Amino acid sequence: MTQTLPPLLELQQISKHYPGVIANDQISLSLAQGEILALLGENGAGKSTLVKMIYGVTQPTSGKINWLGQPTSIKSPNQARQMGIGMVFQHFSVFETLTVAENIELGLDREVVSKISDLPQAIKKLSDTYDLHVDPQRYVHNLSIGERQRLEILRCLIQDVKLLILDEPTSVLTPQEVAGLFKVLRKLTHNGCSIMFISHKLKEVTELCDRAVILRGGKVSGECHPAQETPTSIARMMVGDDAILSETFPHKLNETTVLKIDQLTLAPTHPFGTGLKQINLQLQAGEILGIAGVAGNGQEDLLQALSGEDTRAKHHQIMLNHKPIGRFHSGIRRQMGMAYVPTDRLGQGAVPEMSLIDNTLLTNSKHPLVKFGWLCKHKISQLCQQLIQQNDVKCRNESSIAQSLSGGNLQKFILGREISQNPVVLICAHPTWGVDIGAASFIHRQLIQLRDQGAAIVVISEDIDELFMISDRLAALYEGQLSQPVPTAETSLEEVGQWIAGRFNNVEAAS
Repeated sequence: MTQTLPPLLELQQISKHYPGVIANDQISLSLAQGEILALLGENGAGKSTLVKMIYGVTQPTSGKINWLGQPTSIKSPNQARQMGIGMVFQHFSVFETLTVAENIELGLDREVVSKISDLPQAIKKLSDTYDLHVDPQRYVHNLSIGERQRLEILRCLIQDVKLLILDEPTSVLTPQEVAGLFKVLRKLTHNGCSIMFISHKLKEVTELCDRAVILRGGKVSGECHPAQETPTSIARMMVGDDAILSETFPHKLNETTVLKIDQLTLAPTHPFGTGLKQINLQLQAGEILGIAGVAGNGQEDLLQALSGEDTRAKHHQIMLNHKPIGRFHSGIRRQMGMAYVPTDRLGQGAVPEMSLIDNTLLTNSKHPLVKFGWLCKHKISQLCQQLIQQNDVKCRNESSIAQSLSGGNLQKFILGREISQNPVVLICAHPTWGVDIGAASFIHRQLIQLRDQGAAIVVISEDIDELFMISDRLAALYEGQLSQPVPTAETSLEEVGQWIAGRFNNVEAAS
């Protein structure tokens, strides 16, 4: 008679209350040994709070946690690691100037380090066992994003991990790196490790995960076997049957050039930067040009050069409607019809401590919001209310401070603010990064509508699926070089993946 193994982890009626908010409401779920479980839900559904309790960062208000069939209380991340729970966060915690081995040692508890006689050798052995291909002696600043993620996984594995929690693990990986990661995860589960997989990329969930638990409003709203579902059917479980989700948008090609970059080369602005190397680019009116690439390959350099944060270019190297703007700062470029949605929505896109009313005024140069040097507060408030209503921004009111909004709602507000200025050119960085599927669908439709009104849009994103969905032409950045943009219909996911890895012949933009 086969003996049934107890669940590795079991949550019974777990709740977490904050003043005025119920983040988790009587959540019950189990995770079998060797199972890959997807934890899905919109922003604010309660995923982060739940995994923080599993990892010991915070404590439940009520409910029970069982570990291998025994009641337990996880008081700290240190205790969680001792139990065999590891977590790889969305933002990697690594030091650029240290080696792989040194970074791993810094993340280990003292008791673990004392039991390992030769840490580099132990790292190499684990790396070989799981095909992670990470050299313990390499410096982190020389590693790709995928290699840095594998470093984080190794840091968990060396502590004899039984449960590995991954938060948006594929958001910055190339398709080839995603395939490699999935191979590693399947090998881990084959050896008995369980995985909790948090992701907004539902296509990957259907490919990888054995089971999915969906959270809505802090409660478990459903459960499914992803292999028996489609990304659309899972999305409906997450956001409701009446939600409008992104579909395939028709692609357009135009010939009127509104933005041109000519042989732009810029040195990096910091020691570990990439800079730009002979960037050539022509952006047409009424098109979306998608630029793919793994973080750290010159995206921020290009964004700063386009937006006017970096004015080191020669004046004629950047042309807007046939006028040189290379030396103009962002204020002048805005007056000429350029708008910008930056990478960092809190800090660059909005001032965290300021109200939505004040954040409305920050970049609005075309609305009659100032008269004779005086702020027209009524008009600013009216515009802010309009942005909130038109962009379905969930907030208390227009006086809400920016940092009180969820990431998706703040992103919708910032994008709406920029679109309201009817820009000639919109520079948009990572438009749906960390945003749930409902907000992402709304943002995609907003970009397509702006394009159809004749605006030229550059979208820089690490989400290749997103770029294929909304872009009329595609290119990729690798170590500061730009591949030749081609019509989206004439390329493939695999080919763009090759470009992201630096395998492209022509780094000159199409004329």
